[in-house]
Amino acid sequence: WLGLKKIYSITQQGNYLLRIELQDWRGNRRHIEYSFSLGGPSTNFTLQLSRMSGSIPNALPEHAQLRFSTADRAGDTASGSSCPQSHPGGWWHSECEETNLNGKYVTPRSRGRLDRGKGLYWKPKKGRYYLLKSTKIMIHPTDLKSFD
Repeated sequence: WLGLKKIYSITQQGNYLLRIELQDWRGNRRHIEYSFSLGGPSTNFTLQLSRMSGSIPNALPEHAQLRFSTADRAGDTASGSSCPQSHPGGWWHSECEETNLNGKYVTPRSRGRLDRGKGLYWKPKKGRYYLLKSTKIMIHPTDLKSFD
């Protein structure tokens, strides 16, 4: 992780896209891109997304204010529960079962329900549960000419 304060500082310099790349245990690679805004420390680094494109169904709510939460600093969730207590790793939770890209590294041999929920996963509301081998979260300016 680069760190939320650093990412926030970077995104204040212009408009950025968020790209998430996922690889499952069968070697399938998929991605999704969002336009996004990230709030600062006073908002618990609230994330707001709007899906742009991708090869995987969306599993994060669009146009919602998602607060970053960890086990020791729980943010509000849509369901009112504390997802980081049962799903380790800091993340922008809205409901506990949708995504966790900062969970434990769980191999396919650990298929117990409890272990699976603590791993890296992507679960669209009306789709299959993707237990993940690797993830990448990247940002890039919407205007790449700004790097010239």
